Amino acid sequence: MPVHRSGTTGRSFATAAGALLASLALLLTLPGAAGATTPADPPAGIPERGSAHMGMGVIEHDGQGGLPRADRVVQTEGVDVSGHQGNVDWASLWNSGVKWAYVKATEGNYYKNPSFTQQYNGSYNIGMIRGAYHFGTPNDSSGANQANYFVDGGGGWSRDGKTLPGVLDIEWNPYGAQCYGKTQDQMIAWIRDFLTTYKARTSRDAVIYTATSWWKACTGNYTGFGSTNPLWLARYDTTIGELPAGWGFQTIWQYTSTGPIVGDHNRFNGALDRVQALANG
Repeated sequence: MPVHRSGTTGRSFATAAGALLASLALLLTLPGAAGATTPADPPAGIPERGSAHMGMGVIEHDGQGGLPRADRVVQTEGVDVSGHQGNVDWASLWNSGVKWAYVKATEGNYYKNPSFTQQYNGSYNIGMIRGAYHFGTPNDSSGANQANYFVDGGGGWSRDGKTLPGVLDIEWNPYGAQCYGKTQDQMIAWIRDFLTTYKARTSRDAVIYTATSWWKACTGNYTGFGSTNPLWLARYDTTIGELPAGWGFQTIWQYTSTGPIVGDHNRFNGALDRVQALANG
């Protein structure tokens, strides 16, 4: 009668099955395995952190009209640039009539523009009056923390007649909820924290870049900064439209993201000597 070695056969099957499962687990951890993702990759439709720039959400939220009508009021053309433009052709911009520029220096407390040196020094060397801006992300850290990060990352000021005060770019969150998860009171407090710290570090009141619709939604149309901080308004239309509460006029108007050479073009509300006056404090 044949002898059945059921115990031995069971142990062999279990050993083989265990080895197979271990091999499958190893394969799933290898690069390129099905379903494997890079942890740093943003979710689909969300831009990469650090890629935010002035006016990124204007068309999506406020739309886009025509270019500004001809105006007898003297205005001075300027541009704003960030890392996504790379090396900028400053000579061509200068020859086209651009006389001032703002360069993105930092974002949140985690990103510094890798093209900052070429952009900041290049605009200065061609003869422009220039300054730096910070894209604020209030959900990441305090206003004071980000103001210090900005100043330490290129956003300082010097009385050389060619350096504009720093800018807080505070607008729609490209990575999530438009108000960064803040209540209106919390947003006002965060902005105040940034502005107070920036002034303590540089002696200058920072410019505020924003859009009226965002300001209404996320600060409740707060009026308290209009008497101290110059307004840079984003609106892509034929006229400046409604201003945020607290400001009687805009210092700068970003009127398009599709202008010559770099896209973002702006009008300073005054002649070049007024740009110079803002630089001099």
